Amino acid sequence: MSGKTASLNQKSVWASGASLPRFPRLEEDKKTDVLIMGGGMCGILCAYFLRREGVDCVLVEGGEIAGGITKNTTAKITSLHGLIYADLTRKFGREKAKMYLDANQSALEEYARLCEGIECGFERKSAYTYSLTDRAKIEAEVEAANALGFGAELVGELPLAFETVGAVRFPNQAQFDPLRFIAGICQNLNIYEHTFIHGVAPHAAMTADCRISADKIIVATHFPFINKHGSYFMKLYQQRSYVAAFENAPDLDGMYVDEADKGMSFRNCGNLLIIGGGSRRTGGKCGAWSDILGFAKKYYPNAAPKFFWAAQDCISLDKVPYIGRYSKSTPDLYVATGFNKWGMTSSMAAARILTDMVLNRDNEYAEVFSPQRSMLTPQLFANIAESAVNLLTPTAKRCPHMGCALKWNKAEHTWDCPCHGSRFEADGVLIDNPATGNAEL
Repeated sequence: MSGKTASLNQKSVWASGASLPRFPRLEEDKKTDVLIMGGGMCGILCAYFLRREGVDCVLVEGGEIAGGITKNTTAKITSLHGLIYADLTRKFGREKAKMYLDANQSALEEYARLCEGIECGFERKSAYTYSLTDRAKIEAEVEAANALGFGAELVGELPLAFETVGAVRFPNQAQFDPLRFIAGICQNLNIYEHTFIHGVAPHAAMTADCRISADKIIVATHFPFINKHGSYFMKLYQQRSYVAAFENAPDLDGMYVDEADKGMSFRNCGNLLIIGGGSRRTGGKCGAWSDILGFAKKYYPNAAPKFFWAAQDCISLDKVPYIGRYSKSTPDLYVATGFNKWGMTSSMAAARILTDMVLNRDNEYAEVFSPQRSMLTPQLFANIAESAVNLLTPTAKRCPHMGCALKWNKAEHTWDCPCHGSRFEADGVLIDNPATGNAEL
């Protein structure tokens, strides 16, 4: 960022207006039926639903609730996840593609019910995935979604400042303020902040000071950090993208995302236009906020940037989240990860599935999200190759997670791991997992 932009608000619009309750640090051994690790949207929703079912559960967060990935979302609640339904139908068949669609639509409606009693800016909006060059992809997605029973629409004209070849529209989706929502549902939950888990054993987790015993454990830490089971270090990589909110910009009356990985996304929040872009693998090179500022200057010349932030997302091998048992050999350990840039809807779907699993109830959507599905995809070999290159890169600055070479992020002044996405301050202090400790720099 330039000196001019560095003086502006380098935090999300949600964090700028948030007033979340604070919770104590756990300082003594504890026993509970269910331990939830991770105080983002997914973990808090798990705690909320389990508490509603009368389950004794404890949530622990290494920092402060919603202080990691959740505060940096663009907060779209939608089952339109780029262009996915034609691909899912081809890979997994119509039945599982419909499971995915229905799980996310169900999550959307659950948010709608919960938000009725919470002032969190919940608004129904249409969601659009557009293309700059490939109308055939858009047409195929509309056809696939309609074949699954959803009333998707093919749209030719969009209120964007640049030309597209068309878009798929999902009506009656939603957007909200995630931190105001969390403030509304977390008041009576059994939460401990600044309680960092360093290790996990069967039916137990350890902090620096105490041991938490639990019949069942849910890992909702964004990127799972337990390497012994599940092979998540091969099944996931992390992607970083950049976001800015602008004043004096138009109301686009909807949520928009480019089907191309390098494209821009849009939504409004009050009188602000939120633009996201600059996606790249964590640790890779990109233009960061400069790409968004250049885009805004070209297409919205009167717009003035007010907030800047960055988001980080776990990308699965096949673009479907991993929700369920952590591994085949860990029957009482569960996971939710790999939300692929759609963390709000996926968090709700995961919380509903995991609540049922913990209570030994069947869930009609669980099968499509099973972490035990096949790993044999081209992305697996790309992940392995990336790790191999960075493991062999000669440098003294290594990630404590698995020893990969760290890369300097000039835009954010951090050390980032291109293998698995851990991030560290300039002095080595841990920012993002899966690393569980600071880097020695």
